[in-house]
Amino acid sequence: MIEVIATCVDDAIAIEKYGGQRIELSSALSEMGITPSYALIKNVVDKVKIPVYVLIRPHSKSFVYSEHDMQVMKEDIEIAKKLGADGIVIGALDEHNRIDEKKLKELLALVDSMDVTFHRAIDITRDPVESVHTLLKYSKIRRIVTAGGKGRVVDNLDVIRKMVETAKDKITIMLGGGLNKDNLRLAIERTGAHEVHFGTGVRENYHYIGDISSELMKSCQSVWHQSY
Repeated sequence: MIEVIATCVDDAIAIEKYGGQRIELSSALSEMGITPSYALIKNVVDKVKIPVYVLIRPHSKSFVYSEHDMQVMKEDIEIAKKLGADGIVIGALDEHNRIDEKKLKELLALVDSMDVTFHRAIDITRDPVESVHTLLKYSKIRRIVTAGGKGRVVDNLDVIRKMVETAKDKITIMLGGGLNKDNLRLAIERTGAHEVHFGTGVRENYHYIGDISSELMKSCQSVWHQSY
């Protein structure tokens, strides 16, 4: 499974056209993403047939959320659901950079049949492997996107392999963070992960404002198919 971040309708159309299999829809890619506008969600869902997962993140200050932030996130989940999103991407930490289970439970209570990905907040936690153990308690969480900690996927390959082994077949560990055509094979072989998540790695000039590149998408898909 190859997932690609879209920040506009044109991104989403290009991702589908060039063979992407799932979209994470967000705004402000340079800030690790925030929740997109309702009109953007609606238009992307209407324009593509591949699954669309909406990032639920009210601001880029941190992954620690106040009660006011939580109210915004809850309403965003309800709106994403009504607009036809296939899934949401969420996460919440406490002041000690541990997964905030109380807030996580509140958000999960609203998802109904939507699929759920826990986002890269896990990379800020003190022990990403232990955090996988925590998330295993929540059956609604289907996958975790991670770089295995601070930095890029290729900086944390051993940690990610431990995360994959810990998750087993209960939660999918999806590689995300600094992936591109040049390091994808190494990342797949060293971690055993079966899903990958691209941001700048498939954009022109590897830049967050670049358009989705058909050549880079094709190169990444080629590596992917050769690896499996």
